[in-house]
Amino acid sequence: MQQDLDENATTRRIRLRELLNRPGLTVWPGAFDAMSARLIERAGFEAVMAGGFAAIGSLLAAPDLGQSNVRDYADHYERICSAVTIPVYVDADTGFGGLHNTYAMVRAFESAGVAGIFFSDQVFPNRCGYLPGKEVVSTEAMLARIAAALDARTDPNLVIVGRTDVYGIEGLDEAIERCRLFVDAGADMTMAQGVDQIEEICRAVREIPGPFMAILSQAAGMARNNFADLEDAGVRAVCLPSALLFAAVQSVTQALETIKSDGSIGTLGDQVIGLEEYYDIVGITDMLEREQRYDDLAHQLVEGATGRQRPVS
Repeated sequence: MQQDLDENATTRRIRLRELLNRPGLTVWPGAFDAMSARLIERAGFEAVMAGGFAAIGSLLAAPDLGQSNVRDYADHYERICSAVTIPVYVDADTGFGGLHNTYAMVRAFESAGVAGIFFSDQVFPNRCGYLPGKEVVSTEAMLARIAAALDARTDPNLVIVGRTDVYGIEGLDEAIERCRLFVDAGADMTMAQGVDQIEEICRAVREIPGPFMAILSQAAGMARNNFADLEDAGVRAVCLPSALLFAAVQSVTQALETIKSDGSIGTLGDQVIGLEEYYDIVGITDMLEREQRYDDLAHQLVEGATGRQRPVS
């Protein structure tokens, strides 16, 4: 069983690398729980992104100010990975502390089945990259984090990504320089948080080795770049870390308003999914068939035992 799980995780990691290395743009919507991840896969997307902003919002109904821990995240990501067959790319904040914490984080997230991990050069504790008040560690300190993460990795296919938040503090030149050094340190890819203008993205694509990933987040305001522009700029993947969380909050809010105003659930109409479609999403048929197989096996064992002569004591 464990070997099958490990093989499935490796297959997803190889697939994530293929997505990053092939020509063209892939879109990775952000999941905030297992259900949203399942819906992403059913909609035909090829990978899932699971970020801290959405995780904290979903788990704690709170802003992302670094108040969770590695175990909370590992459990959360394991549930998401178990709900889908496509690669899951996850947020690891700053690595959750010192170098030994970063090492332990990679081991925990790898065991959870993730295909890729990104972590930032912020000071600990991490805060959402689009919030004010961020601070970053020295370049050397981040390079040490990357070294610890690479050393902790047991599956060489696991994608390790170094993110820098220095753009909002020192500008594009420093962000590009840090990303280049992250690649020199062995990171499979880099992320330059806050580099959202298409002209700056084009420069980053030219000057930073490896595939470039863009981020379109509600936390940054209304998205200014469409997918076609990003693909023309040479971007290989775009993450949408919070779009589905915001859509879910809006949908639930509207449904509650309808219930409260109408005094009934009968008027929800197409605001709610049908029962049969829901059962199809959660896989009730497969689970009931599995349950029946187990019951049939138990019955056969009991039937066989009743016909067997008991030994004389």
